Amino acid sequence: MAKGGKARALRAPRRWLLRLAALVVLFAMAFAAWLWWDMRAWRPDPAMYPEQGALVPASGADVRFATLKAVGAQFVYLPLAAGASGTDAPGGFADRFARAQEAGLQVGVLLHFDPCAGADAQSGLFAQMVPRDPDLLPPAIGLDRLADTCAPKVSDAAVESELMTLINQIETHAGRSVILKLTPAFQERHSTATTLARDLWLARDRARPDYAGRPWLLWSANSALVTEASEEPVEWVVVQK
Repeated sequence: MAKGGKARALRAPRRWLLRLAALVVLFAMAFAAWLWWDMRAWRPDPAMYPEQGALVPASGADVRFATLKAVGAQFVYLPLAAGASGTDAPGGFADRFARAQEAGLQVGVLLHFDPCAGADAQSGLFAQMVPRDPDLLPPAIGLDRLADTCAPKVSDAAVESELMTLINQIETHAGRSVILKLTPAFQERHSTATTLARDLWLARDRARPDYAGRPWLLWSANSALVTEASEEPVEWVVVQK
């Protein structure tokens, strides 16, 4: 009996510990669910960031640009993908470009840099698809892909050389400096924010990004804002003055 009582006494604290652990897990799950739900609609305070806009999905998802403006976007960046053409179907780049302008939004273009391809082909696509228009926002170059999967292999020095060539070619076409949309991985590999004196576009959900080591111009504050303006979430972007 004494041994049984002692065993029960030892099991009792264990049951409480298990219950406490279960409560902690449930609380963590509930908090994660709340945070996920809150992030679907979260945007930075417009009093702090009066200029706000969006980067629309790169897919062919329908975007209602007038609705995007109605929910608070003052500008929009359109991603330009390889293979786009001037006569592409509804929902493609040319169609989106025209409809965004018709909605009264300021329009900019984001070209994702491909480290495995030459600068000439990429700048040629940009020049073909994007008109020389002083009313457009500064062009942006997305730096998110590393050369690790390139075949044949491309050195970091070659990547940096082609990127500089691409920047010069796009700036010549647009007549203004580019903005570099920089990811932490690309910055860690190439130290781009240190070596290239261009305005930066950084990304971090909810928290101000600091991985570039210097001030930024644009901040993607919510990578998946759910809005009635698009079939898919948009990337919500604010301007730092």
